[in-house]
Amino acid sequence: MSNKVHVGSTEMEEGLRNKKWKVLEPSEKIKKIPKRLWDVGKEDPRRVIHALKVGISLTLVSLLYLMEPLFKDIGSNAIWAVMTVVVVLEFSAGATLCKGLNRGLGTLIAGSLAFFIEFVANDSGKVLRAIFIGTAVFIIGAAATYIRFIPYIKKNYDYGVVIFLLTFNLITVSSYRVDSVITIAHDRFYTIAIGCGICLFMSLLVFPIWSGEDLHKTTVGKLQGLSRSIEACVSEYFEEKEKETSDSKDRIYEGYQAVLDSKSIDETLALYANWEPRHTRRCHRFPCQQYVKVGAVLRQFGYTVVALHGCLQTEIQTPRSVRALFKDPCVRLAGEVCKALSELADSISNHRHCSPEILSDHLHVALQDLNSAIKSQPKLFLGSNLHRHNNKHQNAVSQRNRANDVSNKTTETGSRQGQSGAVSLSSFRTDTSALMEYRRSFKNNNRSETTSAAGERRMLRPQLSKIAVMTSLEFSEALPFAAFASLLVEMVARLDNVIEEVEELGRIACFKEYDNTRDPTADDVRCEKPANVVISVGAAE
Repeated sequence: MSNKVHVGSTEMEEGLRNKKWKVLEPSEKIKKIPKRLWDVGKEDPRRVIHALKVGISLTLVSLLYLMEPLFKDIGSNAIWAVMTVVVVLEFSAGATLCKGLNRGLGTLIAGSLAFFIEFVANDSGKVLRAIFIGTAVFIIGAAATYIRFIPYIKKNYDYGVVIFLLTFNLITVSSYRVDSVITIAHDRFYTIAIGCGICLFMSLLVFPIWSGEDLHKTTVGKLQGLSRSIEACVSEYFEEKEKETSDSKDRIYEGYQAVLDSKSIDETLALYANWEPRHTRRCHRFPCQQYVKVGAVLRQFGYTVVALHGCLQTEIQTPRSVRALFKDPCVRLAGEVCKALSELADSISNHRHCSPEILSDHLHVALQDLNSAIKSQPKLFLGSNLHRHNNKHQNAVSQRNRANDVSNKTTETGSRQGQSGAVSLSSFRTDTSALMEYRRSFKNNNRSETTSAAGERRMLRPQLSKIAVMTSLEFSEALPFAAFASLLVEMVARLDNVIEEVEELGRIACFKEYDNTRDPTADDVRCEKPANVVISVGAAE
C-alpha cells in the first residue's frame, strides 16, 4: 500500500517538474516576435521613420521639464505639451495638420469664449454668477453637440469641437472656485501651442509622409491588381488540366481585395490630403475628390472581377473541351482589357494623359471574334430550344396524320352506313340485331385504336424523357461559360467609365500630354502591391 503511494507521489513530482520547465521555456509566439517586428518595418520602412520622429518629439518636449529655466517659466503645465505630442503627431502630415489645427483652434476659441463669459459675470453677485455660468454651459454644450451632427463638421472638425467643449467647460466651471484659473489657462494654451509646433515641424519638415501620395499610389496599385486578377482568372479558366494548388486563387484574390476594401481608406486619405499644403514642384492643388471618384468606379469594375472569379468555383462547370473552342477570343479580349488597365496605371503613375489608342481596334476585333465563335455553336447554347421546336414540329405532324386517318375512317364508315341504311331502311324498326352488332363493332374499333395509341405513347415517353435529360444536361453545362463570356463583355462596357474618370483626373491635376515618341519602357513604373497605408483609428474617427 505504501509502495503504491510512494510511486504515485514520485510520478506527481516528475509531472510538476516537467510542467515547471515547460513554463520556463519560451513559447513559440515569443520566439516569433523579433521576426514579426522585422517584417513590420520591412513591409513599410516609413513606419520606422515615424517611430523615430515620435521619439525625437517626445524628447524635445520633455526638455520643458528637464531644463530648469524652462520649468521655472512653464511649471507643471508642461505636461500638456507632452499630451499634445502624443495625441497630435500622426503617421502622415495631413493627419497631423488635421488634428493639430483642430486642437489649436478648439482651444483658442474655447479660451476666448470663456474669458468673455468670465468678464461679463465678474461684476454680478455670486448667485447670479452661478446661474449665468450654468446657463452658458448648457447653451454652449447643447449647441456644440448639435453642430457635431452636421456632416461637414463631423467629417472635418469633429475633433476640434470635442476639444472646444472640454476646454470651455474646464475654464468656465473652474473659474467659479479658483481665482487663478485664467493664468492657468494662459499657461496651458502656450504649452499646447509648443506641442503643436513641434508636431508640425516634425511632420512637415523632417521626412514628411504625404497622404496625397499614398492615395496616388494606392490608385495605381488597384489598377494593376485588377489587371493581374483578370489575367490570372482567364488563364486558370482555360487551362487544359485542373490544378489543385491554391497559389493562383490567392493571387486572384489579392488582386481585387484592395479594390473592394478601399472605400474608407480612400475617403480618409482624401480628407487628410485636403489639409496638406501644396508641396509639389508645379504647386497644383491635389484633386483628392477625383481620386475618390476613380476609386468608386474601380470598385464597380472590381465587382465584375469578383463574379468572374466565382465562375471558376461553381459546382457545374463547362467541359474543358468546350471551353477550348472559345479560348482564343476570350484570352485576346481579356488581354486587351488588362492592357488598357495597365496603360491607365502608367498614366496616373507618371502624371501624363492616357494614350489616344487605349481602346485599340484589337479590342473590337476580339469582341467580334467572340461573338462569331458563340454564333458558330448554336446547338451548345440553344440546344434545348431547338429540340423543343423539333419535338413540337414532330408532334404537330403526327397529330395531323392521325386526324387525317380518323377523318378517312369516319368517311368510309359514313358511306357504309349510307349504303346499308338505304337497303335496310324499311326493316330498321323491326331488325334490332344489326344495330347492336354495329355498336359492338364500333366500340371494339375504338378500343383497339386507343390501345395502340397508348402503346405508342408508352414507347415514346421514355425516349422523349431521355432526350430532354440529355438536352438539359448540355444546356446546364453551357450556362457557366455563357456567364463567363458575358462578364468579359461587361468588363469592356465598364472600362469606358474607368477611362472617363481617369481622363477627368488628368485634366484636373494638369497631367502632361501623351508623347507618341517616348520610350514605352522609360516610364513603366509599377507597384507590385498597393502602398501600405497606416491610418490612426482616433484620427479617422
